[in-house]
Amino acid sequence: MAALRRRREREDSGTCLVEGYEELALAMDAGAIPEVVLHCAELMLDPAAQLLLVERARSLGAQTWEVARAAFEKTAYREGPDGFLAVVPTPGLPLAQVTLPPDPLVLLCEGIEKPGNLGAMLRTADAAGIDLVVAVDPVTDWGNPNVVRGSKATVFSVPVASATLGETIAWLADHGVRHLATTPDTETVHTDVDWSGPVAFSVGTEKYGLTDAALEAADERIRIPMHGVVNSLNVATSAAIVAYEALRHRSRGLSGQDSHPG
Repeated sequence: MAALRRRREREDSGTCLVEGYEELALAMDAGAIPEVVLHCAELMLDPAAQLLLVERARSLGAQTWEVARAAFEKTAYREGPDGFLAVVPTPGLPLAQVTLPPDPLVLLCEGIEKPGNLGAMLRTADAAGIDLVVAVDPVTDWGNPNVVRGSKATVFSVPVASATLGETIAWLADHGVRHLATTPDTETVHTDVDWSGPVAFSVGTEKYGLTDAALEAADERIRIPMHGVVNSLNVATSAAIVAYEALRHRSRGLSGQDSHPG
């Protein structure tokens, strides 16, 4: 299990780690079936209630092991573990195998380097009802422990895929999905575009943003207004702002009035 901190091991085994009671519960609610669950009652906040999750995993066919605190803390990858650590199949499908609903909203993340940013964007995608998140020319993998942790395990609740930029652009064209690329180098504000129908919006690397190839392949370029001395926001923050603007427009189009998500 400790070896699954390494990407090579995750890719060879097709599995990854989920640590934490809430994260494991959410992953299982989303359909993930754990293969192995380590648990340590000494670290749990409410062992009597939380051990029901272990029984649930066992009923799905998982191996479950109660371990001593020292052994658990040696295997766990985060500080302050809460007594749950599981091995689950790595999420994600090839882009060609993804099935979308009508008029999907898709988030494209090109070359994101920091797993925490990718995880934060997945939390936004889950909250905003985004139908698919694609890691374009990915630097990290969906099973990275910090992606799983940063996403609060929403990597299992949001459909995710990985593809090259070329594969992604071809897939968008084949499915009739418009591509809106975020960049500070445009006059079009993200609030002034048509968000109806099948739409994808893309964000790029933390340092340089989207590549020239991604920008050239877009149907339209959009920007978030900036009034300070910097010309960009954190990539996860940018994705959240654009996602909720898209949600506002699309919700209004469906209901005839502004929606106020909780």
